[in-house]
Amino acid sequence: MSQKIIKGIQLLAEEARQVVEDVSVEEAKKLYQNDAYVFVDVREAEERKKHGVIPRTFTCPRGMLEFLIDPKCPVHNEVFNQNKTYVFYCAHGLRSLYAAKQAFEMGLSQVKNLSGGFANWEELGGEVEPGR
Repeated sequence: MSQKIIKGIQLLAEEARQVVEDVSVEEAKKLYQNDAYVFVDVREAEERKKHGVIPRTFTCPRGMLEFLIDPKCPVHNEVFNQNKTYVFYCAHGLRSLYAAKQAFEMGLSQVKNLSGGFANWEELGGEVEPGR
């Protein structure tokens, strides 16, 4: 018996866009050096190593997000316990959209998604530093 998927990526994205605002690369270029914003890279280590990162970002693989946000979790990271706006990004903007929605549902009140992700950032001349 095959599985019956009742909610695909299109619907998941539509639901996420109801609570997560996209921020354009042009707007993000103005924000990433502002201390009121935390840029969160949810790509995997190999992606960051191969393509680089936006400077001064916090790296958090998508699979660890919930654990690092939850203050009751042993691996909680204080970066998620600040009164700041969190701008999530991934390679092209879909994983980060889902991540931002999850972060919002967990209680982060100000979340955004980098439209087009890292690829768009790089294509439009955003600053990039070597991967780590």
